[in-house]
Amino acid sequence: MNALTIFDSKSVRRHRDRALARLGRVAPVLDDLAARLLDRLDDTKARFSTALEIGGRGSIAANLQGRGIQVVSADFSAAMAALAGGLAVAIDGEVLPFGPRKFDLIIAHLSLHWVNDLPGALLQLRQALKPGGLFLASMPALGTLAELRAGLLDAELTLTGGASPRVSPYPDLRDCAGLLQRAGFSLPVADVEEIQFLYADPLALLHDLRAAGETNAVAERSRKIPPKALFPLALNNLPTRDGRTIATLKLAIMTGWAP
Repeated sequence: MNALTIFDSKSVRRHRDRALARLGRVAPVLDDLAARLLDRLDDTKARFSTALEIGGRGSIAANLQGRGIQVVSADFSAAMAALAGGLAVAIDGEVLPFGPRKFDLIIAHLSLHWVNDLPGALLQLRQALKPGGLFLASMPALGTLAELRAGLLDAELTLTGGASPRVSPYPDLRDCAGLLQRAGFSLPVADVEEIQFLYADPLALLHDLRAAGETNAVAERSRKIPPKALFPLALNNLPTRDGRTIATLKLAIMTGWAP
C-alpha cells in the first residue's frame, strides 16, 4: 500500500453518494458551518468573478452566486457535485482536473480532510488560482470527535482486546498553517473554532455523520462485522452535559492568497 494511502477513496465516494438521500437531516448544520467560513469573504475588499467550491454539498454555491460569482462545484461524488449548485465536476482529490490560473476564489468546505495527499492537493489548488486569488478552507482539526474516538477505542479493547481505527485522523492546527505555507500561499492563516453538539440520543450522532457522508473511510479499518455490543457500549460511555451526549468539532478555517 502507498504510504500516502490513508483513506479508501472509493469508500469516501460511496459514503457521499449514499449521503445524498439523507443530506436534509444535517443541512442546517452544514449551512451554519459554511456561514462561519464565508464570513471571511466579508473581511476582504477583494472582488471575485470565478470560483471553485469543493465539497459544499449545497451550502456554498448559492451564496457565491448571490454575490454575482460564477461557480464550479466539485466533489468526490458526481451526484453530490450535481446537487451543490454550480457547474458540476467530479474529482478524485489527488489529481485535480483544473489548469493553472483558472479561478480568483477557491473554497473547500469540510472536504480536504478526506484527501490522501493534502500537501499535493493544496499545491494544485494554489496553482489553479489567478495571481492575487483567495483560498478558503474548513476542515476538522485534531480534537474533533475525541469523545467518540476514545469511547470506541475503550469499548473495542474491552470486548475484543484489540482495536481498529474507526474515526479519521485530523491535522493539528499548526500543521494547517504550515501546509498553506508549504504550498506557496501568501499570508497563510489558520485558526480554530471549537463547537460542541449535544445529543439527547447518542445514536443520533452516528446517524448525522452518515447523513453528512462523514463515516469511516480509513484504509486500514477492519472490514469485519463489529461486535454487536460495540456501539451501544461506546455510546453509553460518552461524556455528557445536562444529560446530553457531547460531540466536539474543532473547525479549522484556513486562509491563503495566491502570490
